[in-house]
Amino acid sequence: VFAVNGFLRVATGLDIGLSTKCVVIPKEMGMCHKIGYSEMRLPNLMGHTSMAEVILKSTTWQHLVHTDCHPHVRTFLCSLFAPICLDTFIHPCRSMCVAVRDSCTPVLLCHGHSWPASLDCNRFPGDEDMCLAPLAKDYKYLHKVVPKPTCQTCPAVEEFFTHKRVLEVFCDSNFAVKVKLSKKRTASEDQEYNIECQVEFITQGSLLPYETQSMLQQWLLINEKCTERMTPTHRPMVYLFVGNIEEGIILVNQVYRWQRKDSQLTLATQKWRYHKCL
Repeated sequence: VFAVNGFLRVATGLDIGLSTKCVVIPKEMGMCHKIGYSEMRLPNLMGHTSMAEVILKSTTWQHLVHTDCHPHVRTFLCSLFAPICLDTFIHPCRSMCVAVRDSCTPVLLCHGHSWPASLDCNRFPGDEDMCLAPLAKDYKYLHKVVPKPTCQTCPAVEEFFTHKRVLEVFCDSNFAVKVKLSKKRTASEDQEYNIECQVEFITQGSLLPYETQSMLQQWLLINEKCTERMTPTHRPMVYLFVGNIEEGIILVNQVYRWQRKDSQLTLATQKWRYHKCL
């Protein structure tokens, strides 16, 4: 759940030195571990003065970080919640805020939230000032750009079908992934899920199995309402997700319930290797 509205008070004109201290980034702030430093300043750039407050407010963003909605989302949020211990605060640049906002707002909207006014990008310095800038423009040419999942209407879960019908659907699709879903038992009220993905086939050019698995895991985090609907209990449920990749977007078009007693999906995936589409 993204409880994101109304808790940023950017610490403008904060007296550096006597008024702040360096503290170890706590284990509860998993999103800000392995980011290149282990100590943060307190109070932080959110105006949080106690570690309890930092942990409480930052955990509401961890789910967004897990969706990987932008390459800089972790850097941006941690620069505010857990600023690096230097002689001065280093703000994120306005351009980094804009990039993260534009890429991650659709994910927030999918969960019923908008980009909070408290994270207004105009609050941050321009790129000509000393601030955390986005990666170089040629980043996307140096790194493979994989399709992104998006917020979409939940496909109906089909429970009655024949293997011949499934093969017809396969012929119109780029991928089929077997997914095992279950709710985690957590102390907090937030829903978390165990997600295991096994690629059955991909026909999308250069996409690799682990990339497809990662994309589908992101899809399940972004479209959490669909995931919640498919995990009514803590007992693991198995599904087959079938879909297409269109213009850099991954779309799930069909979801089949994979029941142990039902052999139609197993038959379809076995026959697919030799199947010739019309």
